Amino acid sequence: MKTASRPIALSVAGICLASLAVALVAQYGFGLRPCNLCLIQRVPFVLAALLGLLALRDGQPAALLLRLAGTALLINGGIAVYHVGVEQHWWASAVCSGGQQGAVAVADLLAEMSKPAEAQCDSPAWSFHGITMAALNVPFSALLGLGILWAVKRSEA
Repeated sequence: MKTASRPIALSVAGICLASLAVALVAQYGFGLRPCNLCLIQRVPFVLAALLGLLALRDGQPAALLLRLAGTALLINGGIAVYHVGVEQHWWASAVCSGGQQGAVAVADLLAEMSKPAEAQCDSPAWSFHGITMAALNVPFSALLGLGILWAVKRSEA
């Protein structure tokens, strides 16, 4: 690994793990139940953290792994834009649909009633003056992804 890539890889892993910690504290510490789209938005952070940690190993193509981490976070910014659109009722979400249509068996209905209610993607668990966690994730993920890609390109020059 080039020594210039090491701080980038450490930063990627640290920032992504800290972001996941914030999400978990919000969920378990403050009782903010995540919807399906919230959970999906955690996946690129896990992936980017793992790629950052993997880039620290000698003999690994660090620049490629860090580019993949940056790309994953850019994609996460797009997922966050989609989530904000669902929250604002600009479009419906197939990921957070309201349930099945048509006839339901009594046994299925009883089974559904025994499960805790799922958080809905179109009603945010938290907002501050209309800014939700998904809305905060849009610039955070996008700028972090762009920053990683820029830092990798600069370290290679």
